[in-house]
Amino acid sequence: MKAHIAILPGDGIGPEVMVQAIKVLEAIGSLFGHGFRLTEGAIGGGAIDRYGDPLPGRTMDLLSDVEAVLLGAIGGPKWDLAEIRPEQGLLALRKCLRTYANIRPVRLFPQLTAASPLKAELLDGVDLIVIRELTGGIYFGEKQEGGTIASDVCTYSVEEIERVTRVACGFAMQRSKKLVSVDKANVLATSRLWRRTVQRIIDTEYPDCEVEHMLVDAAAMHLIRQPSRFDVMVTENMFGDILTDEASMLAGSMGMLPSASFGDDGVALYEPIHGSAPDIAGQGIANPYAMILCVAMMLRHSFELEKEAELIEAVVRQCVERGILTPDLNANSGVTTEQVGDAVVELLTKQVGQVANS
Repeated sequence: MKAHIAILPGDGIGPEVMVQAIKVLEAIGSLFGHGFRLTEGAIGGGAIDRYGDPLPGRTMDLLSDVEAVLLGAIGGPKWDLAEIRPEQGLLALRKCLRTYANIRPVRLFPQLTAASPLKAELLDGVDLIVIRELTGGIYFGEKQEGGTIASDVCTYSVEEIERVTRVACGFAMQRSKKLVSVDKANVLATSRLWRRTVQRIIDTEYPDCEVEHMLVDAAAMHLIRQPSRFDVMVTENMFGDILTDEASMLAGSMGMLPSASFGDDGVALYEPIHGSAPDIAGQGIANPYAMILCVAMMLRHSFELEKEAELIEAVVRQCVERGILTPDLNANSGVTTEQVGDAVVELLTKQVGQVANS
């Protein structure tokens, strides 16, 4: 197959982990005969410095001609107090692509149990997906700032809740047919609308799916106390932002977790959930596994290349089992970002060769 993919390395460690993801993607293309055309674009702080815009027009033009987008990371202290911020580029990117559902799988590699701050017995069986609504809520509501009062308005429509609920139900029906919907319905009007809408969609469209409504504070507690009870979760934008960062600790490091953002127009966005980590940028020690696993998600969901996606995931698992770990996973490790990418490509090549010769 042939595909045009936008590459947005971004800031901090974004370019470093992206190099390794591209290395893996090109290896897959070579091994399986796919033609991936990769075009790089600017986003975030670097785009502000160069073009005065966190999502410049030339990047917007690129997005209109691709089948998928790979994003590294954005932001850094350099722009924290600036009038124009890198995060504005990410929000604009999501709006441009109309991606309203963020998919964050959280799966623990057994070899990384010690890297998690939770006790090992609490982590047994952890394998969940969080579906976060991405384009509504308080992040996009009307804002007032200045003087002694500031406000951020949280607004949700029935349509916004319906469409992300359907995405979540789709995943739930492929797994345990159980869904946890997270809100704050005891306090917030938007959450009461959320709860009513989710229940209606379940009742009328997915009657075989079992839904549990859970308040966000309780969900935060249970994610730590009994994380294996969760399979598929769906929640609004801000709650999802917070809960997914909490859930990342179940896997030992944010550096292990990919994500995908879907809309109705077919162009999905794939990015690791970690930030730009400016404190380690340029040191060659950033963990590229999440970015590499984003490639697997892209191959599966955007291009229906299940065999290739499963192979990447299996190879990442084997690399972890062999102890090829960056310092975030093993403080005594001397493994570099580049060495991880090289190890993944080497194993990919070896395994495909073994299959071809068998």
